[in-house]
Amino acid sequence: MTSDELKVLVKKLNAQATQAKMDLHDLSEELPIGWERIPEQAQKTWEAYARLTEARKQLAALG
Repeated sequence: MTSDELKVLVKKLNAQATQAKMDLHDLSEELPIGWERIPEQAQKTWEAYARLTEARKQLAALG
């Protein structure tokens, strides 16, 4: 993957991670309603940030 392709990927993954974070935040504000969804949303958020972190590492390695 080229540097430019990785930059595009990082931008996309950053948007996904930010959305997952906001979804988790919104869920927390609605508590106790929807408490059952906490583990699922937390896992989605963790995975999004893990993908973003890995892509950033790959980009830095090219830099």
